[in-house]
Amino acid sequence: MTRWLGVALLPRADHTRSAILLQQSLGGDRPLRPSLSEDGNLPHLTVFQGPFTDTIDPEYELARIRASVTLPKELSLTSVGVVHQPTGWLFMSVERPTLLRQLQEAVLDRLAPHLDREAFDTAKDTSHFTDSERASFVRYGYRYTGEAYAPHITLGRTDEEAALELVRTAPERTRVPVEWTFDRLSFYVMGEHGAHAEKMAELPLANE
Repeated sequence: MTRWLGVALLPRADHTRSAILLQQSLGGDRPLRPSLSEDGNLPHLTVFQGPFTDTIDPEYELARIRASVTLPKELSLTSVGVVHQPTGWLFMSVERPTLLRQLQEAVLDRLAPHLDREAFDTAKDTSHFTDSERASFVRYGYRYTGEAYAPHITLGRTDEEAALELVRTAPERTRVPVEWTFDRLSFYVMGEHGAHAEKMAELPLANE
């Protein structure tokens, strides 16, 4: 059976609440989907997500991933601001330091053998992808790896016209914190629009 799963960085508790408030203030009278919450769809920064076979053991793999990269107790990333991504996505993007790229490489090394490649959506319209995003999708079934990796907290999705309008008016609607701090790794079940719907395993960043 195919399972749609992901690995993510989770924000510190106060920054989790900040992300929830950011989504609410940005969307306003046009709520973004899915709704973020502390006990539902958690705000998160995806490292990788995709379809996996039953051979995968989330707790085991998450521990191996953490052991393969030296991570600090907390990882603080500078915000790049609210951005639009076709089609209809709103992201709170952050910088992409070397450590974050190394973490994704470690995740891909561990998880690629467990990918259910027959579940890749080969009929998906990728005409709005960049060349590097298209290459990433073909290789891993996920748009954002390697040069195409664009670390972000997803603030939600709406129709394309509304998304463009919300990004344009974002400075009037909300204030984006300059820095976001993450303190945990999570292996999760994907929900609506790739949401962090259910936590399967969680570890602090640093192996103390």
